[in-house]
Amino acid sequence: MKPGEWRWRRFDALHVRELHDLLKLRCDVFVVEQACAFAEIDGRDPDALYLLRLEEGGALAGCLRLFAPDESKGGEAEGNAARIGRIATAPAHRGTGLGHLMMAEALRLCAERWPEVDILLSAQSHLQSFYGKHGFQPVSEPYLEDDIPHIDMRRRAGAAAALS
Repeated sequence: MKPGEWRWRRFDALHVRELHDLLKLRCDVFVVEQACAFAEIDGRDPDALYLLRLEEGGALAGCLRLFAPDESKGGEAEGNAARIGRIATAPAHRGTGLGHLMMAEALRLCAERWPEVDILLSAQSHLQSFYGKHGFQPVSEPYLEDDIPHIDMRRRAGAAAALS
């Protein structure tokens, strides 16, 4: 994969180095940086599709995981929606717009593969406006998950984002 290139991969297609870098970035961000001891490797990774973005030099700049509607947590209870999660940006790439680019790419793929399906995510509460710019609306009251305030959000199928 070339630097700056989007790469979608199923879990079984990840190269060993890609898997290592993906899990390291997620642990660095969600466990170490946020001082949150939780099971970051949750057993659901084999069912996900991954978006990877490399920087110059080959280091992972950002990643996220996506579950197809039939693999989404809760399945029918969530209205058979797709789910985006574990969105992580390396510290050197924060504030550059990479997070918005990753979300736009994830939404592009969802619209291409499942145009009639809603998309769910569980957002850290302080990122509610970030996801709102991509057409997500809150669908729950704020709650604590691993002692971090979160809110569930949904993007209706065909919803427009504020970003272009």
